[in-house]
Amino acid sequence: MIKKILILVLVFGVSAFAKAQNDSIQIRKIYDEALKNGHSYEWLDYLSTHIGSRLSGSLGAEQAVDWTKEQLDSIGLDKVWLQPVMVPKWIRGVPEYAFIETGIGETTKVPICALGGSIATPGGYVKAPVIEVQSVEEIEQLGAAKVGGKIVFFNRPMQADVIDTFKAYGGCVDQRYSGAEAAARYGAVGVIVRSVTHSLDDYPHTGSMSYGDLTPAQRIPAAAISTNGAELLSTLLKLNPATKFFFSMGCKNLPDVQSYNVIGEITGSEFPDRYMVVGGHLDSWDLGDGSHDDGAGIVQSMEVLRIMKSINYKPKHSIRVVLFMNEENGLRGGREYAEVARNKKEKHVFALESDAGGFTPRGFSFDSDDRNYNEILSWKPLFEPYFIHLFTRGGSGADIGPLKGDGTVLAGLRPDSQRYFDHHHAANDTFDAVNKRELELGAAAMTSLIYMMDNYIQKPGKLMTLPVKE
Repeated sequence: MIKKILILVLVFGVSAFAKAQNDSIQIRKIYDEALKNGHSYEWLDYLSTHIGSRLSGSLGAEQAVDWTKEQLDSIGLDKVWLQPVMVPKWIRGVPEYAFIETGIGETTKVPICALGGSIATPGGYVKAPVIEVQSVEEIEQLGAAKVGGKIVFFNRPMQADVIDTFKAYGGCVDQRYSGAEAAARYGAVGVIVRSVTHSLDDYPHTGSMSYGDLTPAQRIPAAAISTNGAELLSTLLKLNPATKFFFSMGCKNLPDVQSYNVIGEITGSEFPDRYMVVGGHLDSWDLGDGSHDDGAGIVQSMEVLRIMKSINYKPKHSIRVVLFMNEENGLRGGREYAEVARNKKEKHVFALESDAGGFTPRGFSFDSDDRNYNEILSWKPLFEPYFIHLFTRGGSGADIGPLKGDGTVLAGLRPDSQRYFDHHHAANDTFDAVNKRELELGAAAMTSLIYMMDNYIQKPGKLMTLPVKE
């Protein structure tokens, strides 16, 4: 404790020490409440195991909207409401089926899943020779002569030597998103994509994909194959280039339906017309129950406002929790919230998103100008006792991204990411994969950052300042 006090004195200056000490005490209260009386784990249990998957337009998504609004009402917030938003409706249909055929009667079943937005296999199934590629660019180099009539197999793995797994994910996810569009343009009849995960297992990982401006008649079915399945297929193709692949999918795109963002607010005591947002996305993919992606972010964001109410903290700014709908396959909720805010001329000064899983929190990434970021860095001594030591520049979150501009500071919670993509968009993204204490620590870290922002952010576009050092 003495060492901590000395650090605070050196960083903040003697005259500011009392304020810094008060902040330290307040953050301690936040952590005590989150760890001793937290609701996030109990909430996540219900959201995951009683409601389950929440793909946009599904019954699960509808039930999640009703239940989370009920929970926010029970906290005693000043306002709770539903914000209508039209969302896409895609259904997976009957379970997918696939096998590798190396000769007449010689088949090996492999796990696959349709990519979100894919069409069904025409006529019930597709069976064709396979061509393995490592990138969209490779298809363009091969051309229609080699791609036409084949199933294109994208097999570029996440780069193992990239420590930041989100960067590794970003380095290969274009295969999943744009692969079908590119392959269709050169006459392919289907696309199989290696699941975007470091893990070698039998879980195929779904995710969104796009056909670009292709007409419905030009579109081809697209599926993810498990990493073990991808390794097997690649090996068999090397042994026998005439190997064929069979897959059957019954997925379907339906007309858009109405859903909702769920919003709760504590009205600011000094600046009620200046808003801070904390949130995550309420929808999830349909294979697991969406506990890490993004049930964890949902309950952590709800917990921020519950903690504030529980410790009788009265924020200066209006603090909103926003549970965004349709991040996974459209980002409609985030865009609708930003559009409504612009139309109402609401001033958002800060937004924080949790959408990286419920693992141990390590810090935050910030999207801000240099001067604001340097001010935020001066708060690190207050967070380091809780092992929140990574304050970095970078992205914040997809749903709060549309709020960027006019001096708004954006931030994203950054948990340890090494296990996240083991579960991301797969059937093993389930409640049993979430650790109670790690989830609660994330909620406490988020609440602490909101507290600091609430106390030190200045007028829009101005610096975020702590007391002047002597």
